[in-house]
Amino acid sequence: MATLVGGFCLPHNPLIVGAPDAAAPEPAARVMAAFEQVKQRIAALRADTVVVIGDDHYTLFGTQCAPSILIGIGDVEGPIEPWLNIARRPVANHPALAEHLMDTGLDQGFDWAVAKTLVLDHSVMVPIHLSVPDGVRAIPIYISSGVKPFIRGRRCLALGRMLGEAIAAWPGEERVVVLGTGGISHWVGMADMGRVNQEFDQRILGLVEQGELQALAALGDDDIIEQGGNGALEIRNWLVALAALQSYEARVLHYEPLEAWITGLGFVEMAVAA
Repeated sequence: MATLVGGFCLPHNPLIVGAPDAAAPEPAARVMAAFEQVKQRIAALRADTVVVIGDDHYTLFGTQCAPSILIGIGDVEGPIEPWLNIARRPVANHPALAEHLMDTGLDQGFDWAVAKTLVLDHSVMVPIHLSVPDGVRAIPIYISSGVKPFIRGRRCLALGRMLGEAIAAWPGEERVVVLGTGGISHWVGMADMGRVNQEFDQRILGLVEQGELQALAALGDDDIIEQGGNGALEIRNWLVALAALQSYEARVLHYEPLEAWITGLGFVEMAVAA
């Protein structure tokens, strides 16, 4: 059977690769070192597959539709944004496991949007590019934490729990890692763009370390946006990943408040007992 061997929360900020020189060398190097640390840990966990939780930014689906949850089950490539300085390339999916996650979700009342072909945006592609070792497959899942209507925190809890149960029920011998991407504080296209709220960020990191998933899920849209900006709603991507793990010990690997990249950047490992 498949085993969920660990998880990570990490940024997907496009400026990290799209505008690397916008930040001073020292903090930029610390951020890149944190991504490399995640990559080394995924390799040490001997992961076969990562499930990557991201969110659309009116990039993939424009204004025509806004799926609450979407899973890519077939051919995947990326990134869709040419300015990321990442060469567009195929990304190895795990279609059989992805379809199993899809089917389990459907059986439990999750009405997925399903993409048989998908071009990834930065929310999934940046973490894959910087932190997923070569040869590890990636299943992309998108939730509506980037644009309205926003997915509810408690729905993220339920989605994560379903994913954890589905992975555990997969009959194949797979070692799976789940990645929650994005956050923490940043105001995208708002008057406060460039601001970082370190107090809010540390509060979120503390709740993650303490395993306070109910408190994270209870945070309302308006409260998050007021304190952490609209980009901070991406902590719901983290929430899905956290909820997928039945038990874990979380530790903050790094935090960098980087106004040049308009974001408070947090890295957390969720270690699972062997």
